[in-house]
Amino acid sequence: MSMPSDPPTLTHDAASPALQTLLRTLTLERLGENLFRGPRSSEGWQRVYGGQVLGQALAAAAATVGSDRPIHSLHGYFLLGGDPEHEIVYDIERIRDGGSFTTRRVRAVQHDRAIFSMSASFHKQESGYDHQTAMPEVPRPETLPRAKDLVSRMLAHLPENMRAYWDREHPIDVRIVDPSRYTSREPRAATQAVWLRTNGRLPDVPHIHQAVLAYASDFTLLDTALIAHGKLLFDRDIQLASLDHAMWFHRPFRVDDWLLYAQDSPSAFGARGYCRGSIYDSVGRLVASTVQEGLMRMRDTAFVLK
Repeated sequence: MSMPSDPPTLTHDAASPALQTLLRTLTLERLGENLFRGPRSSEGWQRVYGGQVLGQALAAAAATVGSDRPIHSLHGYFLLGGDPEHEIVYDIERIRDGGSFTTRRVRAVQHDRAIFSMSASFHKQESGYDHQTAMPEVPRPETLPRAKDLVSRMLAHLPENMRAYWDREHPIDVRIVDPSRYTSREPRAATQAVWLRTNGRLPDVPHIHQAVLAYASDFTLLDTALIAHGKLLFDRDIQLASLDHAMWFHRPFRVDDWLLYAQDSPSAFGARGYCRGSIYDSVGRLVASTVQEGLMRMRDTAFVLK
């Protein structure tokens, strides 16, 4: 097994400025054998974006594992809202280094308090049985407008903070398959699909693509549960927060090529929404799966989550 090394510098000349910023955010400073520091990121959120913590935690765990063992699953819990003005320290516990699997536990700390906890498992590549569900039939990404262009067409239907968010440059190019939910507040089936890829090329390092996909996987997933209630991610009368997030990486992929993120929400109850996602590459291979439960609280009954 190849030995772990210092976290790589993830910048890439072909990346857009926003993607360069994301890659710098995912480039960690090694403080010790099992201790890393992730830079802060100015995403404009009141709390640290959950995808940033997922990506940094994955990068920290991967830096303690040989490059011949890509991550195959992660299970994370968001414990406290992160402070976007401060860096995050990641403490890695080396649970097991086995013949085929490597297990790590990650604890993310800010202001001497744990804000996130994650278990991650890495598996050496080997052959085996192969089957999958079929990718949904949807329009190709090249036929769909960029999110920024789509928002400009629907200004009258969208909250101002949503318009402001999509007016900025982003590291991920998102193409929404069915934007009609943004022009009507009628409740409907809690399903959606988006195409996504990075705004620029990435280095040929699998852990980088996995960390960036973890970052991107958090943004629209909980939003899927809102569709059943005619609500939007940026509505001010609801309080939203990721509570836990799990991912399974099934097959090799590149996140700088188009990926289809098909999502659904089977249930919401007790101020929590449960959502699932399947991620396919452009030729229809199922490359990753996600599950998340998140807080969905009406703001008139909101209180501080402790």
